[in-house]
Amino acid sequence: MSTESDDGRPPLRRRRRVVLPIILVGVALAVVGALAVGSVYALRVDSAVNQNLRRVDDLPAQVPADPSEAPRPAKNSNSQAVNYVLIGSDSRDISNAGAGRSDALMVLHLTGDRRAAYLISFPRDMYVPIPGHGKDKINAAFAYGGTALTIRTLEGLLDVRMDHVAVIDFDGFVGLTEDLGGVTVFNEHPSVSGGWAFPLGKVTIRGEQALAYVRERKQLPGGDLDRSQRQRAVVAAIIGKGLSRQVITDPDQFIRFAGGAARHITVDRQLNERELRSTALSLRLTPDDLHLIQAPIRGFGTSPTKQSIDLVDQAKLDELAAAMHDDRMADYRTKYPEG
Repeated sequence: MSTESDDGRPPLRRRRRVVLPIILVGVALAVVGALAVGSVYALRVDSAVNQNLRRVDDLPAQVPADPSEAPRPAKNSNSQAVNYVLIGSDSRDISNAGAGRSDALMVLHLTGDRRAAYLISFPRDMYVPIPGHGKDKINAAFAYGGTALTIRTLEGLLDVRMDHVAVIDFDGFVGLTEDLGGVTVFNEHPSVSGGWAFPLGKVTIRGEQALAYVRERKQLPGGDLDRSQRQRAVVAAIIGKGLSRQVITDPDQFIRFAGGAARHITVDRQLNERELRSTALSLRLTPDDLHLIQAPIRGFGTSPTKQSIDLVDQAKLDELAAAMHDDRMADYRTKYPEG
């Protein structure tokens, strides 16, 4: 029986299974194993993930303790869309505030019909209101109040409910490039970082070289914005190669990848096995249905404390928020094809 469709791509049923971890950036690798491979293989993958994945109670309370603060936004009853907050940190200890500012902040928006996913990155220097702390860079929310305050900050900024959170030891996750034998990305801006040169065009990176690539921003014309773009591209490349036919058909390599990914990820306790499996079975995605978007910025400035900041394009952000709330992200992307 043929394993490919007429256009040369794997059959839709297999593509749907393979794309699942995009939704949680590796958190649901156990589900992929259970759905896409034989029973013995699935058990090995499930064991590798469950032995390493950690869950904690870290979602904000429905009603804030401070009565002066507004309650969390309600879910749109007319939408089945789901929003996952992905936080990149240099520590897996996500429950303690003050552990440091987050290196990367993204929201993965999965559409209600499960036919598209949008990975929206929020540059760490975005100057936004943080509940209880006035205005500051958005990555300060993690330092002030951990994941709960980060979610409240995003919900206050967008007036859109965030459903789940996954905190990623970002350096550790990028380190998976070593296990994968390197990943290839298209580099838009030449730079030299950590002793490695990254020319214009396709570059293959791994290990410490990959970390140098995603940490660089001073040599990039867009600074933090271009750094965020590199982060999105490398995360997508890791997921793409980790779930490629080459890796999935090599049980030992895929199990190393699955266990390695889980080792660097902590999720909220509500994101349980049942919900992961339900999400997996509902997907109608292909790899081409993951879209990378940048939260809108109108320029750069200086804060009252003399820090360099990214200024929010409020009008465009309001459009993004409405598209997320109403599950109309395709319309937003059509209007703003460059993200």
